[in-house]
Amino acid sequence: MKKRSKWASLLLVSGLSFTLLLSGCGGGNNAANNEPAAPANTGTTEQNTNEGAATNDAAATGSPLELALKGEYKGTKVTMFGPFVDADQVKFETSIKDFEEKTGIDIQYEGSKEFEATINVRVDGGNAPDIADFPQPGLLAAVAKTGKVVDLTDILDQEKLKANYNQSWLDMATMDGKDGKIMAGIWNRSNVKSLVWYPKKQFEEAGYTVPQTWDELMALTEQIAKDGDTAWAIGIESGAATGWPATDWVEDIMLRTTSPENYDKWVKGELPFTSPEVKHAVEVMSEIWMNPDYVYGGTKSIVTTAFGDSPAPMFDNPPKVWLHRQGNFITSFFPETAKVDEDYDWFYLPPIDEQYGKPVLVAGDIYAMFNDRPEVRAVLEFFTTGESIKTWVQSGGVIAPMNDASLDWYTSEADRRMAQLVQEASTLRFDGSDLMPGKVGAGTFWKGMTDYVSGTATLDEALAQIQEGWKN
Repeated sequence: MKKRSKWASLLLVSGLSFTLLLSGCGGGNNAANNEPAAPANTGTTEQNTNEGAATNDAAATGSPLELALKGEYKGTKVTMFGPFVDADQVKFETSIKDFEEKTGIDIQYEGSKEFEATINVRVDGGNAPDIADFPQPGLLAAVAKTGKVVDLTDILDQEKLKANYNQSWLDMATMDGKDGKIMAGIWNRSNVKSLVWYPKKQFEEAGYTVPQTWDELMALTEQIAKDGDTAWAIGIESGAATGWPATDWVEDIMLRTTSPENYDKWVKGELPFTSPEVKHAVEVMSEIWMNPDYVYGGTKSIVTTAFGDSPAPMFDNPPKVWLHRQGNFITSFFPETAKVDEDYDWFYLPPIDEQYGKPVLVAGDIYAMFNDRPEVRAVLEFFTTGESIKTWVQSGGVIAPMNDASLDWYTSEADRRMAQLVQEASTLRFDGSDLMPGKVGAGTFWKGMTDYVSGTATLDEALAQIQEGWKN
């Protein structure tokens, strides 16, 4: 506090002292002066408390994001580490540019193609970023168990989150911490997988109609075969990752033939691959995959056809194949001359058992906090808003999981409908193989499905082989 002037009256001194005491406790100017906004953390991340931030904001009003927009944290830096590189990194940095300019917070993003291998090393070595972007929530779940991830339950306004996200997103962000359940992160970017792509113009000219039920889908598949074509473009070759597209099919069908609770048990290893529920899902898939009249090139071609090449015959004139189930990223493999909403479109992979509603399989990015400071809270709160991903949505290829992301931001009707599908889904679940341990999800699951489709293993043998991965 400033020194008192000798000539000041006692009353004036008292008044000034009281006023300046309040000002000194407020901390509103700390960030602007590059001084610590809270006492330095001398313990582990797990030991971090909210006391510093709470004290710092005591004399101010508003959430950390609102305070940031008032310039409270101008001049501070927030480090972030994730898998976005090249074009994706440019899109990400563009999406945060306006926020940085308005708040004066410098988000220092570092992208790496080796993120999955590097993040554990950094966390274990005490060099964790303030925020990390996990494209695989299974990896975050493993880190959360160490107690080094900050629990967001009391940091973010839960009522606001419930209003802005489908409850399934919040459920998927709840993970096991060191001492119980925690909110391990927030979702910022999503991809939709429960889609069937088709050549729109020719499809309509042929008199085909979009199926609303699984029975209608199978009837369409049979009709196309009777018309002399094969309905489905399917390929699972992907180098060392061969087999992963088959896992997506099984996951989508699991959501349509059993409960979300069983799906969750399955990805945790509590419901074995040898269970009737999982076997039934693969049998439903097999009604299409194992019928050579339904698959372009026949069943044997599935294993040798690259997943990105498989939809190519759909763009022949006339089309040689009519249907392709894949996530929204697949459009990057479509011919550059093909126009969305004109040359191609998608429909929702229909439900099978009506009691399980209209589930949607998704993938995406979940952001976790490792260092709790007011400016980090502000950035993380920003990432829960649609505004944080607006420019990326407008550039195409990304779906915002937040409800406040306007459908008008999407530049194509296909993307707009996709966003609406996510917002209105009865159940959302993340890609199961990405949630499973690598030995299973990216190991025996891929290989077991490949062996089954190629004919080198029976279904029972393949499922038993996949289940073995859990023992390792």
